[in-house]
Amino acid sequence: MDFTLYHFLRPLMYAMAGEGHEVVGVCAEGDLVDAVRAEGFRVETIPLVRSVDPIRNMRSGIALRRFFAQEKFDLVHVHTPAAAFVGRLAAARAGVPSIVYTAHGFYFHENMPLPKRLAHIAAEWLAGRATHTLFTQSEEDAATARRLKLCRTGDIAAIGNGSDPDIFKPAEDPTARTRLRAAIGTPDDRVVILMAGRLVAEKGYGELIAAMRHVDAELWAVGARLSSDHASGIENAIKDIADDPALGKRVRFLGYRQDMADLMRAADIFTLPSHREGMPRSIIEAMLTGLPVVATDIRGSREEVVEGETGLLVPVKDASALAGALQFLARDPARRAAMGRAGLARARRLYDEKLVISRQLDHLGLRAV
Repeated sequence: MDFTLYHFLRPLMYAMAGEGHEVVGVCAEGDLVDAVRAEGFRVETIPLVRSVDPIRNMRSGIALRRFFAQEKFDLVHVHTPAAAFVGRLAAARAGVPSIVYTAHGFYFHENMPLPKRLAHIAAEWLAGRATHTLFTQSEEDAATARRLKLCRTGDIAAIGNGSDPDIFKPAEDPTARTRLRAAIGTPDDRVVILMAGRLVAEKGYGELIAAMRHVDAELWAVGARLSSDHASGIENAIKDIADDPALGKRVRFLGYRQDMADLMRAADIFTLPSHREGMPRSIIEAMLTGLPVVATDIRGSREEVVEGETGLLVPVKDASALAGALQFLARDPARRAAMGRAGLARARRLYDEKLVISRQLDHLGLRAV
Protein backbone atom coordinates (compact mmCIF):
# COMPACT_ATOMS: atom_id res chain seq x y z
CA MET A 1 0.00 0.00 0.00
CA ASP A 2 1.04 3.65 -0.44
CA PHE A 3 0.75 3.93 3.38
CA THR A 4 3.47 1.32 3.86
CA LEU A 5 5.73 2.84 1.23
CA TYR A 6 5.45 6.34 2.70
CA HIS A 7 5.57 5.60 6.41
CA PHE A 8 7.91 2.60 6.60
CA LEU A 9 10.04 2.09 3.48
CA ARG A 10 11.32 5.55 2.51
CA PRO A 11 14.39 5.38 4.81
CA LEU A 12 15.48 2.11 3.19
CA MET A 13 14.84 3.56 -0.27
CA TYR A 14 16.97 6.59 0.58
CA ALA A 15 19.77 4.35 1.87
CA MET A 16 19.84 2.17 -1.26
CA ALA A 17 19.75 5.22 -3.51
CA GLY A 18 22.58 6.68 -1.46
CA GLU A 19 24.69 3.64 -2.33
CA GLY A 20 24.21 4.39 -6.04
CA HIS A 21 21.32 2.07 -6.87
CA GLU A 22 18.27 2.96 -8.94
CA VAL A 23 15.32 2.44 -6.59
CA VAL A 24 11.73 2.11 -7.79
CA GLY A 25 8.78 2.00 -5.41
CA VAL A 26 5.84 -0.22 -6.37
CA CYS A 27 2.48 -0.03 -4.60
CA ALA A 28 -1.25 0.34 -5.12
CA GLU A 29 -2.60 3.74 -6.09
CA GLY A 30 -3.23 5.99 -3.10
CA ASP A 31 -3.09 9.48 -1.69
CA LEU A 32 0.54 9.14 -0.49
CA VAL A 33 2.06 8.08 -3.83
CA ASP A 34 2.67 11.66 -4.92
CA ALA A 35 4.32 12.46 -1.59
CA VAL A 36 6.96 9.78 -2.25
CA ARG A 37 7.39 10.96 -5.83
CA ALA A 38 7.87 14.51 -4.58
CA GLU A 39 10.98 13.30 -2.75
CA GLY A 40 12.56 12.29 -6.04
CA PHE A 41 11.65 8.60 -6.22
CA ARG A 42 10.06 6.90 -9.16
CA VAL A 43 6.90 5.15 -7.97
CA GLU A 44 4.87 2.83 -10.19
CA THR A 45 1.35 1.79 -9.22
CA ILE A 46 0.02 -1.75 -9.67
CA PRO A 47 -3.51 -2.91 -8.68
CA LEU A 48 -2.32 -4.68 -5.51
CA VAL A 49 -4.96 -5.65 -2.94
CA ARG A 50 -4.97 -6.46 0.79
CA SER A 51 -7.12 -9.49 0.21
CA VAL A 52 -7.02 -13.26 -0.24
CA ASP A 53 -9.34 -12.95 -3.25
CA PRO A 54 -7.67 -15.32 -5.78
CA ILE A 55 -8.96 -13.53 -8.89
CA ARG A 56 -7.82 -10.07 -7.79
CA ASN A 57 -4.45 -11.42 -6.65
CA MET A 58 -3.98 -13.28 -9.93
CA ARG A 59 -4.53 -10.01 -11.78
CA SER A 60 -2.02 -8.30 -9.50
CA GLY A 61 0.49 -11.08 -10.12
CA ILE A 62 0.13 -10.85 -13.89
CA ALA A 63 0.64 -7.10 -13.81
CA LEU A 64 3.69 -7.46 -11.57
CA ARG A 65 5.26 -10.18 -13.71
CA ARG A 66 4.94 -8.03 -16.81
CA PHE A 67 6.39 -5.04 -15.00
CA PHE A 68 9.33 -6.99 -13.54
CA ALA A 69 10.11 -8.57 -16.91
CA GLN A 70 10.04 -5.18 -18.61
CA GLU A 71 12.27 -3.48 -16.03
CA LYS A 72 14.76 -6.36 -15.59
CA PHE A 73 15.41 -5.57 -11.95
CA ASP A 74 18.46 -7.07 -10.25
CA LEU A 75 16.58 -7.31 -6.95
CA VAL A 76 12.95 -7.20 -5.90
CA HIS A 77 12.26 -6.59 -2.21
CA VAL A 78 8.67 -7.31 -1.11
CA HIS A 79 6.74 -6.29 2.01
CA THR A 80 3.30 -6.98 3.59
CA PRO A 81 1.58 -10.40 3.33
CA ALA A 82 -0.56 -10.25 0.18
CA ALA A 83 1.84 -8.14 -1.89
CA ALA A 84 4.75 -10.30 -0.73
CA PHE A 85 2.99 -13.48 -1.83
CA VAL A 86 2.05 -12.36 -5.34
CA GLY A 87 5.23 -10.29 -5.66
CA ARG A 88 7.58 -13.17 -5.01
CA LEU A 89 5.81 -15.53 -7.39
CA ALA A 90 5.68 -12.84 -10.08
CA ALA A 91 9.36 -11.98 -9.62
CA ALA A 92 10.33 -15.65 -9.92
CA ARG A 93 8.34 -16.05 -13.14
CA ALA A 94 9.96 -12.90 -14.51
CA GLY A 95 13.42 -14.31 -13.78
CA VAL A 96 14.48 -11.74 -11.17
CA PRO A 97 17.86 -13.00 -9.85
CA SER A 98 17.42 -11.89 -6.24
CA ILE A 99 14.06 -11.95 -4.42
CA VAL A 100 14.00 -10.60 -0.87
CA TYR A 101 11.08 -10.67 1.55
CA THR A 102 10.83 -8.72 4.79
CA ALA A 103 8.14 -10.24 6.99
CA HIS A 104 6.86 -7.42 9.16
CA GLY A 105 5.35 -10.08 11.40
CA PHE A 106 3.95 -13.23 9.82
CA TYR A 107 0.18 -13.02 9.36
CA PHE A 108 -0.22 -16.35 11.17
CA HIS A 109 0.19 -16.23 14.94
CA GLU A 110 -0.38 -18.26 18.09
CA ASN A 111 -3.86 -16.84 18.73
CA MET A 112 -5.21 -17.73 15.27
CA PRO A 113 -7.54 -20.75 14.82
CA LEU A 114 -5.47 -23.76 13.76
CA PRO A 115 -7.02 -24.37 10.28
CA LYS A 116 -6.57 -20.73 9.30
CA ARG A 117 -3.08 -20.69 10.76
CA LEU A 118 -2.04 -23.79 8.80
CA ALA A 119 -3.43 -22.29 5.58
CA HIS A 120 -1.34 -19.14 6.00
CA ILE A 121 1.76 -21.17 6.88
CA ALA A 122 1.25 -23.19 3.69
CA ALA A 123 1.02 -19.98 1.65
CA GLU A 124 4.24 -18.67 3.23
CA TRP A 125 5.98 -21.99 2.54
CA LEU A 126 4.88 -21.92 -1.11
CA ALA A 127 6.08 -18.34 -1.64
CA GLY A 128 9.24 -19.31 0.19
CA ARG A 129 10.16 -21.55 -2.76
CA ALA A 130 10.64 -18.27 -4.69
CA THR A 131 12.55 -16.47 -1.91
CA HIS A 132 16.32 -16.05 -1.86
CA THR A 133 16.53 -14.00 1.35
CA LEU A 134 13.98 -13.77 4.15
CA PHE A 135 14.27 -10.97 6.68
CA THR A 136 12.16 -10.89 9.82
CA GLN A 137 12.00 -8.10 12.34
CA SER A 138 11.79 -10.23 15.48
CA GLU A 139 14.08 -13.06 16.51
CA GLU A 140 10.99 -15.12 17.30
CA ASP A 141 9.78 -14.89 13.70
CA ALA A 142 13.24 -15.78 12.40
CA ALA A 143 13.25 -18.92 14.54
CA THR A 144 9.78 -19.80 13.25
CA ALA A 145 10.88 -19.27 9.64
CA ARG A 146 13.88 -21.56 10.12
CA ARG A 147 11.79 -24.25 11.80
CA LEU A 148 9.13 -24.19 9.07
CA LYS A 149 11.70 -23.79 6.26
CA LEU A 150 9.99 -20.69 4.85
CA CYS A 151 12.94 -19.73 2.63
CA ARG A 152 14.26 -22.23 0.09
CA THR A 153 17.87 -21.11 0.44
CA GLY A 154 17.80 -20.98 4.23
CA ASP A 155 19.08 -17.39 4.12
CA ILE A 156 17.01 -16.06 7.04
CA ALA A 157 18.00 -13.16 9.28
CA ALA A 158 16.33 -11.07 11.97
CA ILE A 159 17.06 -7.43 11.19
CA GLY A 160 15.05 -5.85 14.00
CA ASN A 161 13.00 -2.71 13.70
CA GLY A 162 13.76 0.89 14.51
CA SER A 163 12.93 4.54 14.26
CA ASP A 164 14.76 7.86 14.15
CA PRO A 165 16.07 8.94 17.58
CA ASP A 166 16.54 12.46 16.26
CA ILE A 167 12.76 12.72 15.80
CA PHE A 168 11.48 10.55 18.62
CA LYS A 169 13.24 11.83 21.73
CA PRO A 170 12.35 13.19 25.16
CA ALA A 171 10.98 16.71 25.47
CA GLU A 172 13.47 19.56 25.23
CA ASP A 173 10.90 22.37 25.53
CA PRO A 174 8.82 21.88 28.71
CA THR A 175 6.16 24.31 27.49
CA ALA A 176 5.41 22.28 24.35
CA ARG A 177 3.58 19.63 26.42
CA THR A 178 1.33 22.26 27.95
CA ARG A 179 0.55 23.89 24.60
CA LEU A 180 -0.33 20.62 22.87
CA ARG A 181 -2.51 19.46 25.76
CA ALA A 182 -4.31 22.80 25.75
CA ALA A 183 -4.98 22.43 22.02
CA ILE A 184 -6.55 19.01 22.63
CA GLY A 185 -8.41 20.19 25.73
CA THR A 186 -6.55 18.09 28.28
CA PRO A 187 -5.45 19.57 31.63
CA ASP A 188 -1.72 19.60 32.22
CA ASP A 189 -1.96 17.56 35.42
CA ARG A 190 -4.06 14.72 33.99
CA VAL A 191 -2.37 11.37 33.30
CA VAL A 192 -2.57 10.65 29.57
CA ILE A 193 -2.37 7.19 28.02
CA LEU A 194 -1.51 7.19 24.32
CA MET A 195 -2.50 4.47 21.84
CA ALA A 196 -1.53 4.49 18.15
CA GLY A 197 -2.90 2.06 15.62
CA ARG A 198 -5.38 1.50 12.82
CA LEU A 199 -9.00 1.59 14.00
CA VAL A 200 -9.53 -2.16 13.79
CA ALA A 201 -10.46 -4.67 16.46
CA GLU A 202 -7.21 -6.65 16.26
CA LYS A 203 -5.35 -3.63 17.64
CA GLY A 204 -7.12 -4.24 20.95
CA TYR A 205 -9.36 -1.19 21.03
CA GLY A 206 -12.27 -3.17 22.49
CA GLU A 207 -10.26 -4.31 25.49
CA LEU A 208 -8.67 -0.89 25.89
CA ILE A 209 -12.00 0.95 25.95
CA ALA A 210 -13.34 -1.57 28.47
CA ALA A 211 -10.19 -1.17 30.58
CA MET A 212 -10.47 2.62 30.61
CA ARG A 213 -13.63 2.36 32.74
CA HIS A 214 -11.32 1.39 35.60
CA VAL A 215 -8.31 3.63 34.95
CA ASP A 216 -7.98 7.13 36.37
CA ALA A 217 -6.53 8.69 33.22
CA GLU A 218 -7.39 10.04 29.79
CA LEU A 219 -6.87 8.07 26.59
CA TRP A 220 -5.67 9.57 23.32
CA ALA A 221 -6.29 7.13 20.46
CA VAL A 222 -4.39 8.05 17.30
CA GLY A 223 -5.12 6.37 14.00
CA ALA A 224 -7.65 5.85 11.24
CA ARG A 225 -9.21 2.96 9.42
CA LEU A 226 -7.54 2.50 6.03
CA SER A 227 -9.76 2.14 2.97
CA SER A 228 -7.97 -1.16 2.26
CA ASP A 229 -8.66 -2.64 5.72
CA HIS A 230 -10.59 -5.92 5.76
CA ALA A 231 -10.16 -6.46 9.51
CA SER A 232 -13.14 -6.05 11.82
CA GLY A 233 -13.87 -2.49 12.88
CA ILE A 234 -14.37 -1.09 16.37
CA GLU A 235 -18.02 -0.15 16.14
CA ASN A 236 -18.84 -2.01 19.39
CA ALA A 237 -16.12 -0.17 21.30
CA ILE A 238 -17.34 3.17 19.98
CA LYS A 239 -20.90 2.23 21.01
CA ASP A 240 -19.65 1.51 24.54
CA ILE A 241 -18.32 5.05 24.69
CA ALA A 242 -21.55 6.52 23.35
CA ASP A 243 -23.50 4.62 26.01
CA ASP A 244 -21.30 5.98 28.81
CA PRO A 245 -20.92 9.79 28.73
CA ALA A 246 -18.50 9.75 31.65
CA LEU A 247 -16.19 7.40 29.75
CA GLY A 248 -16.58 9.49 26.62
CA LYS A 249 -15.12 12.50 28.41
CA ARG A 250 -11.88 10.56 29.03
CA VAL A 251 -11.47 8.89 25.61
CA ARG A 252 -10.44 11.03 22.65
CA PHE A 253 -10.09 9.73 19.10
CA LEU A 254 -7.57 12.08 17.50
CA GLY A 255 -7.61 10.58 14.01
CA TYR A 256 -4.62 10.39 11.66
CA ARG A 257 -1.84 12.68 12.91
CA GLN A 258 1.53 13.79 11.58
CA ASP A 259 2.81 14.91 15.01
CA MET A 260 3.25 11.57 16.77
CA ALA A 261 6.56 12.57 18.37
CA ASP A 262 4.94 15.65 19.92
CA LEU A 263 1.95 13.63 21.11
CA MET A 264 4.26 11.10 22.75
CA ARG A 265 6.15 13.86 24.52
CA ALA A 266 2.84 15.19 25.84
CA ALA A 267 1.66 11.76 27.09
CA ASP A 268 2.60 9.78 30.22
CA ILE A 269 2.07 6.13 29.23
CA PHE A 270 2.00 4.33 25.88
CA THR A 271 -0.11 1.24 25.30
CA LEU A 272 -0.48 -1.24 22.45
CA PRO A 273 -2.91 -4.07 23.38
CA SER A 274 -2.79 -5.71 19.93
CA HIS A 275 -3.83 -9.28 19.26
CA ARG A 276 -0.94 -9.71 16.82
CA GLU A 277 2.08 -7.67 15.71
CA GLY A 278 5.37 -8.13 13.93
CA MET A 279 7.75 -5.91 15.84
CA PRO A 280 5.78 -2.71 16.39
CA ARG A 281 7.52 0.53 15.57
CA SER A 282 5.12 2.50 17.74
CA ILE A 283 6.49 0.83 20.88
CA ILE A 284 10.03 1.68 19.80
CA GLU A 285 9.06 5.30 19.19
CA ALA A 286 7.41 5.50 22.61
CA MET A 287 10.53 4.09 24.27
CA LEU A 288 12.75 6.54 22.37
CA THR A 289 10.54 9.32 23.73
CA GLY A 290 10.97 8.06 27.28
CA LEU A 291 7.52 6.56 27.86
CA PRO A 292 6.76 3.39 29.83
CA VAL A 293 4.85 0.85 27.73
CA VAL A 294 1.94 -1.46 28.49
CA ALA A 295 1.58 -4.07 25.75
CA THR A 296 0.17 -7.52 25.17
CA ASP A 297 2.41 -10.55 25.59
CA ILE A 298 2.77 -11.30 21.87
CA ARG A 299 5.72 -11.80 19.53
CA GLY A 300 7.60 -8.63 18.77
CA SER A 301 6.11 -6.65 21.64
CA ARG A 302 7.57 -9.03 24.23
CA GLU A 303 10.95 -8.72 22.52
CA GLU A 304 10.85 -4.93 22.84
CA VAL A 305 9.32 -4.52 26.30
CA VAL A 306 11.26 -5.88 29.25
CA GLU A 307 8.61 -6.85 31.79
CA GLY A 308 8.86 -4.80 34.98
CA GLU A 309 11.83 -2.82 33.66
CA THR A 310 10.68 -0.81 30.63
CA GLY A 311 6.98 -1.55 30.94
CA LEU A 312 4.36 -4.21 31.61
CA LEU A 313 3.03 -7.13 29.53
CA VAL A 314 -0.53 -8.43 29.81
CA PRO A 315 -2.40 -11.37 28.23
CA VAL A 316 -4.16 -10.87 24.90
CA LYS A 317 -7.83 -9.82 25.07
CA ASP A 318 -7.71 -9.46 28.86
CA ALA A 319 -9.34 -6.10 29.65
CA SER A 320 -9.06 -6.65 33.39
CA ALA A 321 -5.30 -7.25 33.31
CA LEU A 322 -4.86 -4.31 30.95
CA ALA A 323 -6.80 -2.05 33.30
CA GLY A 324 -4.69 -3.21 36.25
CA ALA A 325 -1.41 -2.51 34.48
CA LEU A 326 -2.50 0.91 33.25
CA GLN A 327 -3.89 1.92 36.65
CA PHE A 328 -0.71 0.72 38.36
CA LEU A 329 1.38 3.09 36.25
CA ALA A 330 -1.18 5.90 36.29
CA ARG A 331 -0.91 6.02 40.08
CA ASP A 332 2.90 5.86 40.25
CA PRO A 333 4.76 8.72 38.53
CA ALA A 334 8.10 7.58 39.94
CA ARG A 335 7.69 4.11 38.43
CA ARG A 336 6.66 5.66 35.10
CA ALA A 337 9.79 7.81 35.08
CA ALA A 338 12.09 4.89 35.95
CA MET A 339 10.59 2.64 33.27
CA GLY A 340 10.74 5.47 30.76
CA ARG A 341 14.46 5.98 31.40
CA ALA A 342 15.16 2.26 31.07
CA GLY A 343 13.14 2.06 27.86
CA LEU A 344 14.95 5.07 26.39
CA ALA A 345 18.35 3.50 27.04
CA ARG A 346 17.25 0.16 25.57
CA ALA A 347 15.73 1.73 22.46
CA ARG A 348 18.76 3.91 21.78
CA ARG A 349 21.00 0.86 22.09
CA LEU A 350 18.95 -1.59 20.00
CA TYR A 351 16.37 0.21 17.89
CA ASP A 352 18.03 3.01 15.98
CA GLU A 353 16.65 2.88 12.44
CA LYS A 354 20.14 3.34 11.00
CA LEU A 355 21.20 -0.01 12.48
CA VAL A 356 18.29 -1.84 10.83
CA ILE A 357 19.01 -0.30 7.42
CA SER A 358 22.72 -0.98 7.71
CA ARG A 359 22.10 -4.67 8.43
CA GLN A 360 20.04 -4.96 5.24
CA LEU A 361 22.55 -3.20 3.01
CA ASP A 362 25.39 -5.34 4.36
CA HIS A 363 23.48 -8.63 4.14
CA LEU A 364 22.35 -7.98 0.57
CA GLY A 365 25.73 -6.70 -0.61
CA LEU A 366 24.34 -3.32 -1.59
CA ARG A 367 27.21 -1.20 -0.35
CA ALA A 368 28.94 0.92 -2.99
CA VAL A 369 32.26 -0.58 -4.04
